Amino acid sequence: PPLASVIAGAAMGGVHWLRDRAERKFVEQAFSRYVSPALVKRLVSDRKALSLGGEKREVTFVFTDLEGFTSVSEKLAPAQVADLLNGYLDKVCERFIAHGATIDKIVGDSVVGFFGAPEPQDDQACRAVDLVLELDRLCEKLKEEASARGVALGLTRIGVHKGEAIVGNFGGSRFFDYTGIGDTVNTASRLEAANKHLGTRVLISRAVAEACPEHAFLPAATLVLKGKSEGVDCLVPLAPPEANSEATVAYREAYRAMTTDSGEAELLLARALELCPGDALARYHLARLRRGERGATIRLADK
Repeated sequence: PPLASVIAGAAMGGVHWLRDRAERKFVEQAFSRYVSPALVKRLVSDRKALSLGGEKREVTFVFTDLEGFTSVSEKLAPAQVADLLNGYLDKVCERFIAHGATIDKIVGDSVVGFFGAPEPQDDQACRAVDLVLELDRLCEKLKEEASARGVALGLTRIGVHKGEAIVGNFGGSRFFDYTGIGDTVNTASRLEAANKHLGTRVLISRAVAEACPEHAFLPAATLVLKGKSEGVDCLVPLAPPEANSEATVAYREAYRAMTTDSGEAELLLARALELCPGDALARYHLARLRRGERGATIRLADK
């Protein structure tokens, strides 16, 4: 009888353990639909994660925005809008999670995420570059697929910046967000918006590019953002096939001439456009130079 009692107790304990494990897994999966999986994991492992407060961390923020979705939604039935937006956001968020990012928030058609918190990531900048290259390919494909269905889905603009930020739980005692605040966050947001001015889809800061020497980049401009006195060197990440193409080499030569004011920049930019008529950066800078502007520093007072 004592042995039977021990066995029965162990069996009951095992049943309760399995049930608790299943319930815990269900809760994690359920909350992962509302909160970034990285945060759910943190909450499960550390109860202190629910306390308000923040800490200074080195992070890489990624901002995305879908162009003109409000105009598109006005022409579609509510069910079509929901299907289109949910399908888009589902695929975008899936890529964020696959690359190890923490999703900060979804605001309409915009997704904000970051690397380097809640867990440190030594390769956070490279993860971010890999993410945005994949996102750019994905969103261009989604745009083409929507166009084939007669829906004029806009392009997706992305901004990325790396630096220090205060990351933690901010809000009130009842509702709060795990997010980041500071200049790094604001700069990433403004780089996303600056794409519209330059005609690009992705802009990253030099701080990100320098942490990823194995990736190839194209210099875009030195942007003096609103409220800033110093410029931020911005670049466009390149997929491997584009890294050393003839058009890329031509643009780099033109950009170098533009920054040194050698007088050959216009001719070289025109050459880059001949090689790649769709080169938005070459077209943008050539128009600037023909208006009498010089150099590669651009002041964006409204960004």
